[in-house]
Amino acid sequence: MARRRGFNLSLGIDWSDERIPKVFGAFLLFIAAYLSIAFFSYLFTWFEDQDNVLRFSWGLLLMGEQECANWLGRLGAILSNMFFYWGFGIPSFILIYLCVIYGLAYMRGTERSELRWHLRHSLMLMVFLSILFHFFFQKFEFPFGGAFGAAVSGWITSFVGNVGMILMLVLLGFFVVTWNFNPDYNELTVEQAREGTKGWFSDFWNRRFRSRPVPASARRTRNRSILDDLEEVDGSAAAVVASTTTAARAYNSIESIDSAVVALDPLEDATGTNTDTVLDENGQLAFNINENIPSTPRPRGKVGDMTFEIEENANEPQASLDPEMDKMLGVMQVVPNTTPREQQPIEYQGPYDPTLELSHYEHPVTMLLDDYSDQKVEVDRAELETNKDQIIATLLNYKIEIVKIKATIGPTVTLYEIVPAPGVRISKIKSLEDDIALSLAALGIRIIAPIPGRGTIGIEVPNKNKQMVSLREILQSEKFRRSDADLPIALGKTISNEVFVADLAKMPHLLIAGATGQGKSVGINTILMSLLYKKHPSQMKVVLVDPKKVELFPYSALENHFLGFLPDQTEPIITDTSKVVHTLLSLCQEMDTRYDLLKKASARNIKEYNEKFTSRNLNPNNGHRFLPFIVLIIDEFADLIMTAGKEVELPIGRLAQLSRAVGIHLIIATQRPSVNIITGVIKANFPARLAFKVSSKVDSRTILDAGGADQLIGRGDMLLSIGGDNIRLQCAFVDTPEVERVINFISGQKGFPEPFYLPEINTGEGDFAGKESFNPKDLDDMFDDAAKLVVESQHGSTSMIQRRLKLGYNRAGRIMDQLESMGIVGPAEGSKPREVLMYDVMELDRFLKDLGTKR
Repeated sequence: MARRRGFNLSLGIDWSDERIPKVFGAFLLFIAAYLSIAFFSYLFTWFEDQDNVLRFSWGLLLMGEQECANWLGRLGAILSNMFFYWGFGIPSFILIYLCVIYGLAYMRGTERSELRWHLRHSLMLMVFLSILFHFFFQKFEFPFGGAFGAAVSGWITSFVGNVGMILMLVLLGFFVVTWNFNPDYNELTVEQAREGTKGWFSDFWNRRFRSRPVPASARRTRNRSILDDLEEVDGSAAAVVASTTTAARAYNSIESIDSAVVALDPLEDATGTNTDTVLDENGQLAFNINENIPSTPRPRGKVGDMTFEIEENANEPQASLDPEMDKMLGVMQVVPNTTPREQQPIEYQGPYDPTLELSHYEHPVTMLLDDYSDQKVEVDRAELETNKDQIIATLLNYKIEIVKIKATIGPTVTLYEIVPAPGVRISKIKSLEDDIALSLAALGIRIIAPIPGRGTIGIEVPNKNKQMVSLREILQSEKFRRSDADLPIALGKTISNEVFVADLAKMPHLLIAGATGQGKSVGINTILMSLLYKKHPSQMKVVLVDPKKVELFPYSALENHFLGFLPDQTEPIITDTSKVVHTLLSLCQEMDTRYDLLKKASARNIKEYNEKFTSRNLNPNNGHRFLPFIVLIIDEFADLIMTAGKEVELPIGRLAQLSRAVGIHLIIATQRPSVNIITGVIKANFPARLAFKVSSKVDSRTILDAGGADQLIGRGDMLLSIGGDNIRLQCAFVDTPEVERVINFISGQKGFPEPFYLPEINTGEGDFAGKESFNPKDLDDMFDDAAKLVVESQHGSTSMIQRRLKLGYNRAGRIMDQLESMGIVGPAEGSKPREVLMYDVMELDRFLKDLGTKR
């Protein structure tokens, strides 16, 4: 019988020749490199080459003259499109991995049968990822899952629905992981916890790539050892359960204490305070006490005909079966009601009115604002008829018939509502936006197709003669004067000439963007004037941040009325970047304090809390107070992001997420609505957005998630995105002299004795005020190591000290402050690392040696 020599293919190639597999392996590696370049290029150039490669033909490939943007020309574009668009999408990169491992195997002469596992499981993973990517990214134009993923995912989704598809993907993913890796779940939970091993994945890697697979008998032996470990752990757990049972019996012995003594379980929060709750005979909450147990005079409460008080020696154990348990729980003594009448709790005196402290305060009058009624311009009816005829004629030129057309006249824009004939596609009318603008010779045509809730298509055409909307007219309207909103802001008029009043408390935050000179500053003044006309100084405080230093400076005269700022701040308007960071952190601290008050009062939001306080259901001796609304307004937010970065973005994100319930609301304005300024965190927490005219569609989509802001006509023309709808408004106009008159009217009245100070920031213990307050004995034990690390690396960063020396963030921050006080590093520069002032380690050693003698 003839001896077989290798794989003799039909071409007569003798694979037993060592040169043949090496050449074939090198060819596979070349294919992998070629596909890598083509695939990566396709990620950036697919949109430009799409039209050329979809019309594929061999003539186009070999003899075509089309230029392709792919880095590898027409062949690279066609191959990439074949694998991505018509194949498996992004998972096609797995083919490169297979070419690499097979190419190396052929060149090294290793046994190819061992690679069948890689081939089988890689193809399985490619199929799974193709379906997964298309299901989750099907709204994008890029073929994440390719044609295969689209076909399979579409069929399964139509068969079992979206929820069923998700469940099937989860199940299939579990099957793929289990089949490919065969993880040992006992080892995952026990061995890692007991011995700190690398876990099942490292064992799988060693078994799969460094040694032969572990036989089933060995795995059974290992599982038996794990079961023995589990028995040992169960034995330890039994001892813990026994000790817990003993503690429970000791706790139950409290029932035998004298009936005159009531033992309560203190709920201790993170600050170390104890909250004791007393119930009356009906089981209702009668009184809350929130004080440290060792403190002196205890508040009194009333339960029926009995009063109670915390004993002055409440820390001392009472006589019981378990004194140690009493010491843990605290004791409350109930005594008969023998208190004299003059010392008994104060009787109900009517609701509390926070405005009584400034009872003679008068709201500004609208006579302080200018009247622009004499500048009103009526829209010519001939203009309406001309525009209507032009719209109808333009649509008929493209064989689009309409049944009805109606015009709604606004201050700056007229809305033409059309009802198309049956069978007309809306997208066809939408595509004629530029043609209609050309026929009307108008700037800023905007088509709304369809208008939500009306069943019509809207065409917004700017008026030739625009009407000015004055703030005085808006504030005198019935809609504003009768508004019962918590924070009403009069923005202007809609295109139907109706006054638009929104509630900032329900927005709950507002993001304003627009190009320079389009009315952004006027919009901020309109919002501030609305709040000043409606609210009392005791009901609202405003924190103003103005990096430009010139826009909001007139409001500094309201220091003792409406403004809030830090105690150490010289000017009430914040202009310094470092002060902005401290102000934001202070607001975060105020927010946390307010949440603690709401928790004690069992209130869900500031409105419920203030209602309880004004009805005198909360005791001011326990820290309760009336909470005014706080409105933070930041102008030129882009400048703060460029100078401070994450130090500004993080506290703003935290305030935007949590501050609504406690009455803190944010208004942020910027003239650069780019993605690096308005990040995803900010956009997600600012559902209400106000867009003035911007320069490009990209900016419009950044601020509104839709187009339209680039088609506005400027001068106060704006789009308000709220509740998923875009409302076109004409902003009310208020000039600087009007603002100054209103401010002078308010500042001329009696204000509070002192401004509304924000809480000081808790910087922690060990902070250094400078070299003057330096005490060498206060230096941290790791100060020398941190100083050497900073000087050697020439990188002054708190996070580096924390990471390299394995310290907590607070301790690393204190060490960094000490390094600054000693002159080793410079002051903080926002998110940038600090400047290292010492460049020589020998100089540092001499400095530390001299410092050691002082210590």
